[in-house]
Amino acid sequence: MSALQRVKQAVKDAVSRLPGGEWLVRQRFAKFGTVGFAGTIVNVGMLYLGDKVVFRGIESTDLRANLALATAIFIATAHNFLWNRAWTWGDRKVHGRASVLVQFLQYCASCSLAIALQVLFTNVLRRHMFLEMANFLAIGISAVLNYLINHTWTFRVRRQPRKGGG
Repeated sequence: MSALQRVKQAVKDAVSRLPGGEWLVRQRFAKFGTVGFAGTIVNVGMLYLGDKVVFRGIESTDLRANLALATAIFIATAHNFLWNRAWTWGDRKVHGRASVLVQFLQYCASCSLAIALQVLFTNVLRRHMFLEMANFLAIGISAVLNYLINHTWTFRVRRQPRKGGG
């Protein structure tokens, strides 16, 4: 068993022990949300490390913060992509002609669209409620749309190329 398989199994076992965990493990959207939550932790952790450790020699606080933020976003996005590819949509082993790079770019495009939609929905909803509540609802709406885009585009079931003529 590879190291990745051992980690995946350990996470699955840990979640399965929670009340309702078995059901949760089988649910693709729940997996997507779990990966997103873990990615948030990775993002915040990498932001802190980037700002306080990696880029600490940069005197400009704005430049240091923006480099740390860009690094954190990239690493969290790569983390989420890899876990979604391996776990959330891991049953879709036939990836056809789509290389990992193509899928990663599709994933990044989907995430970018979700971010834009979150901003849009937050700004529309904030006229009718508290900003934080508007943002919370916008995150939920955007997460569902991001999931649907990834489910139907990035990690869609692809037909295997036919062997031979025909």
